[in-house]
Amino acid sequence: MSNATKTNSEVTVINPASAVEFQKNGIVSKQLLKKESGNATLFAFDEGESLTEHTSTFEALAYVLEGEMQFTIGGKTFRVKGGELINLPANIPHGLTANKSSKMFLVMFK
Repeated sequence: MSNATKTNSEVTVINPASAVEFQKNGIVSKQLLKKESGNATLFAFDEGESLTEHTSTFEALAYVLEGEMQFTIGGKTFRVKGGELINLPANIPHGLTANKSSKMFLVMFK
Protein backbone atom coordinates (compact mmCIF):
# COMPACT_ATOMS: atom_id res chain seq x y z
CA MET A 1 0.00 0.00 0.00
CA SER A 2 1.43 3.40 -0.98
CA ASN A 3 1.78 6.44 1.24
CA ALA A 4 -1.00 8.01 -0.83
CA THR A 5 -3.71 5.47 0.00
CA LYS A 6 -4.73 3.60 3.15
CA THR A 7 -7.76 1.31 3.14
CA ASN A 8 -9.63 -0.27 6.04
CA SER A 9 -12.75 -2.21 5.05
CA GLU A 10 -15.04 0.33 3.32
CA VAL A 11 -13.10 3.44 4.37
CA THR A 12 -10.22 4.87 2.33
CA VAL A 13 -7.86 7.66 3.34
CA ILE A 14 -6.09 9.33 0.42
CA ASN A 15 -3.41 11.99 0.16
CA PRO A 16 -4.62 13.52 -3.12
CA ALA A 17 -1.40 15.36 -3.96
CA SER A 18 0.61 12.13 -3.96
CA ALA A 19 -2.08 9.80 -5.35
CA VAL A 20 -1.41 10.89 -8.97
CA GLU A 21 1.95 11.58 -10.61
CA PHE A 22 2.85 13.84 -13.51
CA GLN A 23 3.48 12.34 -16.94
CA LYS A 24 5.60 14.35 -19.38
CA ASN A 25 3.41 15.88 -22.09
CA GLY A 26 0.31 14.21 -20.69
CA ILE A 27 -2.67 14.14 -18.38
CA VAL A 28 -3.10 11.45 -15.73
CA SER A 29 -6.48 10.78 -14.11
CA LYS A 30 -7.49 8.53 -11.25
CA GLN A 31 -11.19 8.07 -10.55
CA LEU A 32 -11.79 7.75 -6.82
CA LEU A 33 -15.57 7.43 -6.79
CA LYS A 34 -18.22 6.85 -9.44
CA LYS A 35 -21.93 6.97 -8.65
CA GLU A 36 -25.03 7.76 -10.65
CA SER A 37 -25.30 11.05 -8.75
CA GLY A 38 -21.69 12.09 -9.46
CA ASN A 39 -18.02 11.20 -9.25
CA ALA A 40 -14.67 12.32 -7.85
CA THR A 41 -11.45 12.26 -9.89
CA LEU A 42 -7.83 13.30 -9.34
CA PHE A 43 -5.85 14.74 -12.26
CA ALA A 44 -2.21 15.57 -12.92
CA PHE A 45 -1.57 17.87 -15.91
CA ASP A 46 1.86 18.54 -17.33
CA GLU A 47 2.52 22.20 -18.14
CA GLY A 48 0.58 23.31 -21.22
CA GLU A 49 -1.80 20.34 -21.25
CA SER A 50 -5.49 21.15 -21.59
CA LEU A 51 -9.05 19.89 -21.78
CA THR A 52 -10.91 21.39 -24.73
CA GLU A 53 -14.13 23.27 -24.19
CA HIS A 54 -17.08 21.01 -23.40
CA THR A 55 -20.32 20.99 -21.40
CA SER A 56 -21.62 18.68 -18.70
CA THR A 57 -25.02 18.11 -17.15
CA PHE A 58 -23.25 17.87 -13.77
CA GLU A 59 -22.33 20.74 -11.44
CA ALA A 60 -18.64 20.53 -10.50
CA LEU A 61 -16.07 21.83 -8.04
CA ALA A 62 -12.44 21.87 -9.18
CA TYR A 63 -9.85 22.18 -6.42
CA VAL A 64 -6.36 22.94 -7.71
CA LEU A 65 -4.04 21.09 -5.34
CA GLU A 66 -0.82 22.52 -6.77
CA GLY A 67 0.32 24.52 -9.76
CA GLU A 68 -1.78 27.02 -11.68
CA MET A 69 -4.59 26.48 -14.17
CA GLN A 70 -6.57 28.70 -16.48
CA PHE A 71 -10.28 27.89 -16.68
CA THR A 72 -12.57 29.31 -19.35
CA ILE A 73 -16.21 29.17 -18.30
CA GLY A 74 -18.92 30.63 -20.47
CA GLY A 75 -16.34 32.68 -22.39
CA LYS A 76 -14.75 34.20 -19.24
CA THR A 77 -11.22 33.30 -18.13
CA PHE A 78 -10.20 32.56 -14.52
CA ARG A 79 -6.69 31.87 -13.19
CA VAL A 80 -6.80 29.38 -10.31
CA LYS A 81 -3.69 28.66 -8.19
CA GLY A 82 -2.83 25.76 -5.90
CA GLY A 83 -5.04 25.86 -2.82
CA GLU A 84 -7.92 27.54 -4.67
CA LEU A 85 -11.31 26.16 -5.72
CA ILE A 86 -13.58 27.07 -8.64
CA ASN A 87 -17.14 26.01 -9.36
CA LEU A 88 -18.18 24.83 -12.82
CA PRO A 89 -21.91 25.33 -13.43
CA ALA A 90 -23.84 22.63 -15.28
CA ASN A 91 -24.61 23.15 -18.97
CA ILE A 92 -22.13 26.05 -19.35
CA PRO A 93 -19.23 25.46 -21.78
CA HIS A 94 -15.87 25.20 -20.01
CA GLY A 95 -12.29 24.16 -20.68
CA LEU A 96 -8.94 24.42 -18.94
CA THR A 97 -5.19 24.67 -19.47
CA ALA A 98 -2.37 23.98 -17.02
CA ASN A 99 -0.19 27.13 -16.92
CA LYS A 100 2.28 25.10 -14.83
CA SER A 101 2.39 21.39 -14.01
CA SER A 102 -0.75 21.09 -11.88
CA LYS A 103 -2.80 18.64 -9.86
CA MET A 104 -6.56 18.99 -9.52
CA PHE A 105 -9.34 17.24 -7.58
CA LEU A 106 -12.64 17.35 -9.46
CA VAL A 107 -16.00 16.53 -7.83
CA MET A 108 -19.02 16.33 -10.14
CA PHE A 109 -22.57 16.02 -8.79
CA LYS A 110 -26.20 16.33 -9.85
